[in-house]
Amino acid sequence: MTTSAAILRLENISFSYPGQDRVLDNLCLEINKGDRIGLMGPNGSGKTTLFHIIMGLLTPSSGTIEFFGKPVKTEKDFRKVYKKVGLLFQDADDQLFSPTVLEDVAFGPLNLGKSKLEARNIAQNTLERLGIAHFENRVTHKLSGGEKRLVALATVLSMEPELLLLDEPSTGLDKKTKAILVEVLNRLELSYILISHENDFMSQIANDMFMMKNGQLQKDVHIHQYTHKHPNPGQRH
Repeated sequence: MTTSAAILRLENISFSYPGQDRVLDNLCLEINKGDRIGLMGPNGSGKTTLFHIIMGLLTPSSGTIEFFGKPVKTEKDFRKVYKKVGLLFQDADDQLFSPTVLEDVAFGPLNLGKSKLEARNIAQNTLERLGIAHFENRVTHKLSGGEKRLVALATVLSMEPELLLLDEPSTGLDKKTKAILVEVLNRLELSYILISHENDFMSQIANDMFMMKNGQLQKDVHIHQYTHKHPNPGQRH
């Protein structure tokens, strides 16, 4: 059901890189509160491109983007979006640049106008939620790939977004760290779109699955054949 209260609405979004065929072709998508969308498709099908368009990092050749019922077009419009939408990059090194973990996680809240004390408390609480409070004083660039991935997620969550865009969040994670990520995502009271090539991982945290095909999103009607039962948002376990 279409509603003006949708967090995100994309209408007829098209995009192509110079000299190439269309990557996105009149794509439509609506995300409402509580939606947890899994997005699959072969490499080069436009999944990451879609995320970059949602964040205003790329400009579609046609179509409209709305957040909370309001169109966003200009750089100023998207600056407001950054306060409500968190993007987890495919490569954690693109997201981490401060000397220590705590400084990295506190950076976002500071940018949102929080005091140093407030930002520090938010960062510490976020690390605690992810079970990595003991990372606080570690040197970021010395972390393992999986550890960096969790810290990158913390930097996004510390900004208290209403929508998460997760680009291959489980890549490079060992079984234990992946289980922590599944638990954390299931506890979050957030809507998110998740890109992954891992069916088993995605089926534990997504309510609906879409395939990117020919520049459009096609709902996967077979999701219930492989979806695991997972806790409701907010349920602790």
